[in-house]
Parts: sequence; structure tokens; C-alpha cells
Amino acid sequence: MQLDDIANRFAFHPAATPEKRTEHENVREDCRELAAEWNDRLPEGREKSLAITKLEEAMFWANAAIARTAEGNR
Repeated sequence: MQLDDIANRFAFHPAATPEKRTEHENVREDCRELAAEWNDRLPEGREKSLAITKLEEAMFWANAAIARTAEGNR
């Protein structure tokens, strides 16, 4: 792994454009809607908790992909 990759992974990446802010909001809303649907449809238990936790993790990674990618590199 290159040092610049490590630096990028651990740097703060603010949403510098309105488009990036909108993309972050869209990812959060999509995940929130799916989590609410799963909350209604799945039985209570460890598996449901893990599924929602993994969805939350996926949201974090999706937003990291948006934040860490330079403009124009999509």
C-alpha cells in the first residue's frame, strides 16, 4: 500500500460541492428507508440487528466512496 493511499484513507473529506452533499444525503436516505422496511419485515433477533448494522456499514462505505473520490473521477 502506498503512503498516499493511507493518508487518503485517514484524512477528513468534506463534501466540497453541492453535488457531493446531495449524493451523501441520497445514500443516507436510501439506507434509512431500507432499514425501516427491514425493521418492519424482519423478526426481532440477532440476525435482524446484524443485517441493519451491515446496512449501516454499507452506508459508511458508500459515503466514503463519494468523499474519497476526486471530482470528475466517477
